[in-house]
Amino acid sequence: AQLIDKFYLYLQEEVAVRQAASEEGDSQEQAFTRIATEMLSESGEVEGVTVAYDEKEIGKKGQHKVNGYAMSDDYETIDLFISIYNTSSKIQSITKALIDQAVTRVTNFFRKAVYNDYQNEVAESSDIFEFAHTLATYKDLKDSLVRVNICILTNGDYKGEIPSVATINGHKLFYRVIDINYLYRISEQARVPIEIDMTDENYSKYKIHCLAADIKNEDYSAYIAIIPGGFLAEIYEQYGARLLEQNVRTFLQFGNSKSVNTGIRKTIKETPHMFLAYNNGLAATADNIDLSEDGCVTRLSNLQIVNGGQTTASIYHTWKKDSADLSNIFVQAKISVVKRQEEYSTIVSDISRFSNTQNKVNSADFSSNNPRLLTIEKWSRFLLTPTTEKSNIPSIWFFERTRGQYKNLSLKEGFTSSRKKAFEIKYPKNQVFNKYELAKYVNTFEEVIEKKGIVVSPHMVVRGNEKNYGAFLNYTLPEVRAINNVYFEDVVAKAILFKTADKLYGNKRSGNNIGEMKQVVVPYTLGLINHFVSQSGKQIDYYKIWKQQCVSEELSRFIYDLMVEVN
Repeated sequence: AQLIDKFYLYLQEEVAVRQAASEEGDSQEQAFTRIATEMLSESGEVEGVTVAYDEKEIGKKGQHKVNGYAMSDDYETIDLFISIYNTSSKIQSITKALIDQAVTRVTNFFRKAVYNDYQNEVAESSDIFEFAHTLATYKDLKDSLVRVNICILTNGDYKGEIPSVATINGHKLFYRVIDINYLYRISEQARVPIEIDMTDENYSKYKIHCLAADIKNEDYSAYIAIIPGGFLAEIYEQYGARLLEQNVRTFLQFGNSKSVNTGIRKTIKETPHMFLAYNNGLAATADNIDLSEDGCVTRLSNLQIVNGGQTTASIYHTWKKDSADLSNIFVQAKISVVKRQEEYSTIVSDISRFSNTQNKVNSADFSSNNPRLLTIEKWSRFLLTPTTEKSNIPSIWFFERTRGQYKNLSLKEGFTSSRKKAFEIKYPKNQVFNKYELAKYVNTFEEVIEKKGIVVSPHMVVRGNEKNYGAFLNYTLPEVRAINNVYFEDVVAKAILFKTADKLYGNKRSGNNIGEMKQVVVPYTLGLINHFVSQSGKQIDYYKIWKQQCVSEELSRFIYDLMVEVN
């Protein structure tokens, strides 16, 4: 309890800092929404979240409210977020009535957007307009949507029942409550383990025959199982991408999966009895597996699919979209039960790496301990900025490779007020950047073309942190030998350009913003400038920006004028 209380105070402090630093005029509730969705994103439960507040008729029958949303690339899944935030210094209990009220509000929003053409009631400059417009008019979404996840985010403690599944316009709405306990668990463990009890009413109809391998070692136990397709579809419906081992999730989306998915769907619909023969099966990990006397699985603890996510998703979507009969679909699975918990993440990461060799991803990319990211971190710790006209004290651009590094160093270095001040001068808060921001700064100025088209450019930056970071790891992060002081100085120069453009665009709080499309206009404008310069046979002088630690007045004016046009 003390640890959760400590985490709660840390969260409240982070909300206050985020709100104060927000250029978008965030309320504390929206600052909390950003933090909570970032944590869910880092734990692999959601991706591509847009924080966008909208409410209407609060207190009336038709009241609605939404704090954020996300859509999958294939339009098969939508995530909606609504927040219940309390400013108290102590954790408050959340009542069932408050949860029900949130459910009513966010469900009403979805109903209005799907049925009542709500887009016509929203100003085009509104944060929610693009989403409402897509919901109302986009045929691909209407045809493809199979699942709506509704997350009720709260910094309170909720011990009540989870709202039951609802159906609107043929779309199933699944509700989840993400409370302070859940946020604490994913902050500590990076994910909440998936526990599957085969006596549960949803799964008791399935028999998973399993054979234990006669292998004796200290690292793992091995099992071979035959899994019914219906069971895979049901656990994927409940857990979605949480089933996929988080370190490889980013990379799997970059494979050429369309033809594979087509083949899987065709087999399910036309020759289901051949599925087991045609398909390579799954590789999975778990903490523990219990078997009955007749060799069937009764319980799986901390299940993660490390290879075969594409197979699982294809079975699920064929079942949902085409109402396919899965009774004759079976998948072979190799399940590794990891024994040494202290090395769990390392062993699972290794299993992921070697199980996914067909994706041709550099093995180091499966971990935050990627040597290329470690090299960038090394340069960021000792490469001091030049002295400039504005500052004669060198400082550090701090690359936060893993969450919490900056805070941990500040606690270590700054016990007294004088030491804290010295720390903040050497490591300014506005010069801290994480791996997603690193990818954003680099990819804004890149253009990578492959046979399938443009795989990196500002359009990838606009698509969100996870997809852009995956593109960065796959295409634009150089090898270790190419990461030197020049590379790091160029990264900082790109960061300065991006931050300058972001500030010039303006914000809602000050009221001087060019428009409401900053997240799109800034990367496209900078990418366009880079394109102009490249076309002329020249390069942006990143070294000059590094030396001056700022953008010249002339270039700043040009960036502003061009942003107005791009907007």
